[in-house]
Amino acid sequence: MNDEKNSKTQKMEINLNEQKASGEYSNLAIVTHSPTEFILDFCQVLPGLPKANVAARIILNPQHAKALMKTLEINIHRYEQAFGAIKEISHPQNQTINMKPKKDIIN
Repeated sequence: MNDEKNSKTQKMEINLNEQKASGEYSNLAIVTHSPTEFILDFCQVLPGLPKANVAARIILNPQHAKALMKTLEINIHRYEQAFGAIKEISHPQNQTINMKPKKDIIN
């Protein structure tokens, strides 16, 4: 039975080129959604500057967005078990971003 289960498991090779391997730094995430997709804009905000550059934009369908949320919850739990609680960032009440439509902001 174990062999049968292993034979049904598909393996996927993930390729990561040099350019993508270095990653992008982000200290602001802006989330927008429509009935068919979630758009995550990861930005770099520099102190004292009134504008932020989008470092990466990821577009997900609702099912993948929910799967990402659950995966992040699991990994945050594992991280906190290993390294302690993550301190949450307080959000200023009147923080605004000049973008349309209205977006949820996560620092």
